[in-house]
Amino acid sequence: MAAPGGGSSALVIGGGPAGLMAAEALLDAGWRVTLAEQKPSLARKFLMAGKSGLNLTKAEPAEEFLKAYGAAADWLAPMLAAFGPEAAVRFAEELGQEVFTGSTGRVFPKVMKASPLLRAWLARLEAKRLEVRTRWRWTGGAGPFIFDTPEGPVTRAPDVAVLAAGGASWRRLGSDGAWAGHLEAEGLELTPFAPANAGLKVDWSPHMTRHFGAPLKNIALTAGDITARGEAVISARGLEGGGLYPLSPALRQGAALTLDLAPDRTVEALARRLARPRGKDSLSNWLRKALKLSPQAQALVMECARPLPREPEALARLLKALPVAHAGLRPLDEAISTAGGLPRAALDEGLMLRAKPGVFAAGEMLDWEAPTGGYLLTACMATGLWAGRHAARHGG
Repeated sequence: MAAPGGGSSALVIGGGPAGLMAAEALLDAGWRVTLAEQKPSLARKFLMAGKSGLNLTKAEPAEEFLKAYGAAADWLAPMLAAFGPEAAVRFAEELGQEVFTGSTGRVFPKVMKASPLLRAWLARLEAKRLEVRTRWRWTGGAGPFIFDTPEGPVTRAPDVAVLAAGGASWRRLGSDGAWAGHLEAEGLELTPFAPANAGLKVDWSPHMTRHFGAPLKNIALTAGDITARGEAVISARGLEGGGLYPLSPALRQGAALTLDLAPDRTVEALARRLARPRGKDSLSNWLRKALKLSPQAQALVMECARPLPREPEALARLLKALPVAHAGLRPLDEAISTAGGLPRAALDEGLMLRAKPGVFAAGEMLDWEAPTGGYLLTACMATGLWAGRHAARHGG
């Protein structure tokens, strides 16, 4: 092995947050690092995600934070202990970005953009002498690695490498999942990609058209054994939104979806209100007055459950578990993130590929998933830092 600092001995593939964290960990350990990115510029998905407010992390106790990662929580636990919500906040502040915590615990830079943070981060990496190669598309191999570049084919055989090429959604921003074929050609078995944090396909009747774009606020959504509080938006293609996304694992398996339109009220409390005389009110006016249901919520009830039961308790139970027929998640390339990729069994505790000593992986290339709300970005950075540090120790 080449000693740290002796030549371009460390290679990072992928210029998103996971790759940048890995590169910085290697630089800080004294390595000379080349970062290869297939797009003309770095962190395009990161910048896109930050256009409407960069959700860095979620301020909540570690135990609650870990629950968001479902079956992968115990795998990611040591990485998130090394770089969790508090570390993410310090990271931003060290780059000159003040942050604030919203009412739901989500943490954002005060400027509500990703670009200032990214500029400061890249300037810091440049000062540490990171060698960046854009328009380098990884086309095969896993040591040596083959790239298609503007100067023609290039082969690199680093002493250590960190793969951080993203998942398989948002192809136009660089996360196209093409790397799966390269690793499968090397004999590695991968978990098939699947959409996560994706919208839900619902075949609405024309009755719902005027409600497209309207939010369903303060609801609880349940699929399988997962329940989430939040908001969903009615769209021409179905439902989408932060309240829906945590249900992706269950919905992907075909679980039924139910909505609680009054999560802060009991069945009994709803039934008492619904037992009041209706008078001459139309059904929609009656529901509006009795329960303060929004027009879009009323429309959804009519869409999904007509004819409505007349008995107050039966109607109350329906409103607490309104079934919404669906045709599964939207396609992979429309998803915010993906499940699937390199399974835990293929990696050691330092995120090194067991079949490829000296080659590590991080970010969405790993088979884990989490809902939006700061969990995705924090874990991508945490796994990048973890892989970079272990790569430095492996080759040092």
